[in-house]
Amino acid sequence: MANIKVYTTEEALEVLKVTKRTLYRYIKAGQIKAVRLGREYRITEDALKDFLEHGTEENYLDRLQKTE
Repeated sequence: MANIKVYTTEEALEVLKVTKRTLYRYIKAGQIKAVRLGREYRITEDALKDFLEHGTEENYLDRLQKTE
């Protein structure tokens, strides 16, 4: 199996320098691809790189509000 770097939410918080609430909003809105394992999320290094390169989509908060 290939070496895949996977981050916990706590590690992703340190990389992105955002609050836990913001990170979970990004995940819920589909801006950061994450996999839920039990009660925790895991985020691949590629997903973080993609988010850092492209940022958020325009009006992503509108989608988030529709799901609540």
